[in-house]
Amino acid sequence: MSFSSLHKSDPIGNFFPVPNVIFSLGLESGEIAVYNYLLRCENRKTYQCWPSYNTIGAAVHMSKNTVKKYVAGLEDKRLITTEYTNVQTQDGSVLNGNLRYTILPIQEAADCFHERQMAQLELEAERQRAMAKLAEYDPQEPLCAALPEPAGTDPGQSCERELEPFSGADEKAG
Repeated sequence: MSFSSLHKSDPIGNFFPVPNVIFSLGLESGEIAVYNYLLRCENRKTYQCWPSYNTIGAAVHMSKNTVKKYVAGLEDKRLITTEYTNVQTQDGSVLNGNLRYTILPIQEAADCFHERQMAQLELEAERQRAMAKLAEYDPQEPLCAALPEPAGTDPGQSCERELEPFSGADEKAG
C-alpha cells in the first residue's frame, strides 16, 4: 500500500460528521472523545453501535473505568442511551454482551443543557436575593423584635426574658 493511497479522501468511509453544537454543551474533553468515537462506530441508519469499554478506551487512550465515567456523563447529558445485550455462545450458554449505544438527536441534548443553565441562573438569582435580605439585617436588633406579639401576652415582657435553666434533678428517675 502506498503512502498516497492512505491519504486519499474517501468521503464515505473515512469521515463522519460531528455536530458543531457539541462544543457548546459544556462537555469534558473525555466526553467529547468518547462521543466522537461512538459517532465513528455508529450505524448511520439505526444510530446504534456496540463497542466494548475496552475497545473505546484503546481508541481514545483511556482506562475502562474512565470510559464508563464518560459514558455515564453522556447519558446524563442526553447525548446517548445504553442498553445491556446478551450473547449466546456455541455451547448455548448466555453471556453478557457489550452495551448497545444509541446516539440521540443532538437537539434534545442542547435543550437539556439550556434548561440546566436556566435552572442554575434562577438558583443564583435566588441566592443573590437571599444575600441582599441578609445584608439588610441589623445585627444589633434582636431577631424576635420584628415578630408580632402573640395574643394574650404582656406587651411589657421583652423577648429576652429570663428562663429558668432546665434541671433534670427535679424529675423522678424511672
